[in-house]
Amino acid sequence: MIDSIYKDNLPAGTRSRMVDNGNGLDMHVLQAGKAGNPVLLMLHGFPELAYSWRKVMPMLVDAGYHVIAPDQRGYGLTTGWDGDYDGDLGQFRFLNLVRDTLGLLAALDIDHVDAVVGHDFGSFAAANCALIRPDVFRAVALMSAPFAGPPPLKSDAPVVDIDADLANLERPRKHYHRYYSTREANANMWRCGQGVHDFMRAYYHYKSADWAGNRPYELASWSAGELAKLPTYYVMELDQGMAETAAAEMPTSEEITACTWLPDNELRVYSDTFANTGFQGGLNWYRGRFVEAFTREQQVFAGRAIDVPACFISGTSDWGVYQNPGALKAMQTTACSDFRACHLIEGAGHWVQQEQPHEVARLLLAFLSEI
Repeated sequence: MIDSIYKDNLPAGTRSRMVDNGNGLDMHVLQAGKAGNPVLLMLHGFPELAYSWRKVMPMLVDAGYHVIAPDQRGYGLTTGWDGDYDGDLGQFRFLNLVRDTLGLLAALDIDHVDAVVGHDFGSFAAANCALIRPDVFRAVALMSAPFAGPPPLKSDAPVVDIDADLANLERPRKHYHRYYSTREANANMWRCGQGVHDFMRAYYHYKSADWAGNRPYELASWSAGELAKLPTYYVMELDQGMAETAAAEMPTSEEITACTWLPDNELRVYSDTFANTGFQGGLNWYRGRFVEAFTREQQVFAGRAIDVPACFISGTSDWGVYQNPGALKAMQTTACSDFRACHLIEGAGHWVQQEQPHEVARLLLAFLSEI
């Protein structure tokens, strides 16, 4: 049933298939365009699917590209991952996520891609692909989440217990990264009182340009006082889960009808899929941020920059651009040695490739034409 809902809502010319990636996954993959054409690999974020690229894929195909978008480890119709909170978290370490993409390309007999494009947490995955294997990933386009570089071997920055500082604010708060790493986060969203469909409707609305309160700006520092300026989908009330956070911003029936970028039948692809799988697979990506051994593994690349051509695309209403103070500047000056352009698109929030797909496709094609 889920398989049918997913496939029945794809644009014409987009094919759905399963691929053994040689790294333990039977990956669900969307493909469009002719085999043999230059390849673009699209990596989604949370809580998303390969389906998130449905609107830009046809335009890229019309420009002569072969476009590939997988449901990543922990998501959608892809199987072979452990969704138990007490299961093997090591399979979600960041280098293994790069191995997933390399295995997928090898299974498809593709030795390189013209560009890897990543959105949200997929931006981090795409950045690591380009950082670690520039011979395979010849360019990178990052969306919504700037990449500040791999973790350093040594940092001179003062140690800040941001969790304690947020909890001690006059209005006690908590960071969503920490919340997403907790045992209760999955059940809170998966078994929420409003149901997964309404949860995702509110969550997508709250982080989009449709929510009038999304007027982001640069924060001064990684401190509780500054982070507390972020909306509650990033810095949450201490006593609330994400389901309650989203419920408070549920759009009206009129706003839902007016949401042309995510009509109900398309949202149903997400909500029915996540109602089936739960959210733990995607949440395990966040948990990896707090595992010291995973950080040490990434430190193998400390001091290295992405040397392939790079660009950044996001929405003017996307707080994701600024949620990590200093990351946007670091991406443009140190993390990428061949950074070409930073584009913030009017009329888009966090879901930029869905809210403004034509402008995203135009900017991607302009970037690709110059490399």
